[in-house]
Amino acid sequence: MKYPKIPLAQTVVSLCKAKNIEHIVISPGSRNAPLTIGFTHDPFFKCYSIVDERCAAFFALGIAQKTKHPVALVCTSGSALLNYFPAVAEAYYSDIPLVVLSADRPKYLVGIGDGQTIDQKDVYGTHALYSANLKQDIKPENLEQEDDIPLMKSIENKFEKFLGLQKSIEQENSEAINKALNVSITGKGPVHINVPFEEPLYELIEAPTVSPEVIPTEEKAVPLNVETLSELSNIWNNSARKMVLVGVNAPNEIEQQWLSHLAEDDSVLVFTETTSNLHHTDFFPSIDQIIAPLDDEGFKALRPEVLLTFGGMVVSKKVKAFLRKYKPKHHWHVDAKKANDTFFCLNEHIVTHPNSFFEHFLPDTVRKESTYRQYWKEVKNHRLQAHKGYLESMPFCDFKVFDHVLKSIPNNSVLQVGNSSAIRYTQLFSLTPTVQVYCNRGTSGIDGSTSTAIGYASASEAPTVFITGDLSFFYDSNALWSNYVPNTFRIILINNGGGGIFRILPGHKNTENFDRYFETKHQLNAENLCNMYNIEYNSVRDERALVEALNSFYNESSQPKLLEIFTPSELNDEILLNYFKVIA
Repeated sequence: MKYPKIPLAQTVVSLCKAKNIEHIVISPGSRNAPLTIGFTHDPFFKCYSIVDERCAAFFALGIAQKTKHPVALVCTSGSALLNYFPAVAEAYYSDIPLVVLSADRPKYLVGIGDGQTIDQKDVYGTHALYSANLKQDIKPENLEQEDDIPLMKSIENKFEKFLGLQKSIEQENSEAINKALNVSITGKGPVHINVPFEEPLYELIEAPTVSPEVIPTEEKAVPLNVETLSELSNIWNNSARKMVLVGVNAPNEIEQQWLSHLAEDDSVLVFTETTSNLHHTDFFPSIDQIIAPLDDEGFKALRPEVLLTFGGMVVSKKVKAFLRKYKPKHHWHVDAKKANDTFFCLNEHIVTHPNSFFEHFLPDTVRKESTYRQYWKEVKNHRLQAHKGYLESMPFCDFKVFDHVLKSIPNNSVLQVGNSSAIRYTQLFSLTPTVQVYCNRGTSGIDGSTSTAIGYASASEAPTVFITGDLSFFYDSNALWSNYVPNTFRIILINNGGGGIFRILPGHKNTENFDRYFETKHQLNAENLCNMYNIEYNSVRDERALVEALNSFYNESSQPKLLEIFTPSELNDEILLNYFKVIA
């Protein structure tokens, strides 16, 4: 097997292997050649080549979504690593492990006007859990370039000095790399390792010259406070209105026995979102269906005494506005890592996994006699009947498209959803429990949804369906410039000719200023992109054609498929806004 000659590159590759970081996403470059050589010559690693660094980072994020283990990104120096930043931020807020390995110029070439050189130290700031700025290997012939090494006349003394310094640098670098990788694994987030390399960069050797120490990861369990649990259970047992609100949650993360326990308590409402990946007939999905039509009296009736939250970001703006205005007396959040004070009333962060909390907490609770759940269950059933009636009466539009599309998704598929309108429409419909749902809700940006979906699909055996809007799709169209799109991958592109979400928000619609700078109207379609990237393309413009196209869309194919659905932009906002009036 071949190895890079540079000891620092050997150390990085060796420790990634020791930490079982298998997936390596590489963007072509010269300064990162030692790392590229190291990873691609070792059959342990599964390496991917993706030119566009922004796409590469979101692609890696998609793999990490699936594997729940760090994925490494490798890039050259200069602006390359800045293009990782959107995905790094998403990983930070979504608790997804990524390892950025950025090659850098030697220190003496930074800040002097050398090409493809920026200040890469700590470039991600607070959006990285840890940043390791490694030291460059020392060469005997370059000792005079080091500021802290005096010119030595004696060759013997010079060589001894070199050996001592090099050993010290290798040890320091090894410790920093170990720490960074361990933080990403245990902290579930992005880390940055900046790696300076001196030319020559492409030299190979037959055997490694370093054997870095592997420092094992340490996960410190925080014991639950018995007194705190007792206090919480007393509050819970004496409260007749309790709400459980679940944000982004990985599929199969919460044990079903605890979900059933919550669902059987008449004093508990469990509100879930599409991204919660939790299902029970007595839960309350489609939060906005319940909340949007309420008046002050309704909000007061819904207001919980206790709010228990777990999971990541919450999509629904309406539930955030409701709980910020009609605050519960108690808000507890369960998470081993962090607790966001989303509703400005958080008074307890329970530092553990939800399963552990429920295991210790629920056995000490009693079911409180209450009409809370039954009342809102009747409201829920009324809303669903009105939902069905309104669907039957509406013309072809985004709303009706989502109804057909979401019903068509095959069992045991993975559904990746783009941000903005796509995820908000999806929230209004029920999905079969066998479909696993993902969406980049950490920063809620439209910038890397396609790349993330393709990254996930490349690491998954399950067929992946990606639903996206037009602006998000065209923004990230370089995602299709990839050799890793499986034939089972399906893209459903809903093209309403612009940023339709802005027509729903307050603003001066139907003006030249609005059309150009907010909605961003366009005449683009995806057909030529699909031809270029060898993706089977089909398009529809009415309900009958849509139903017919969906009948064969998921059939086996030798190519990935994209179905582009054109909808009338002028109708969508009115139909959606009227929806919340009708279901009241």
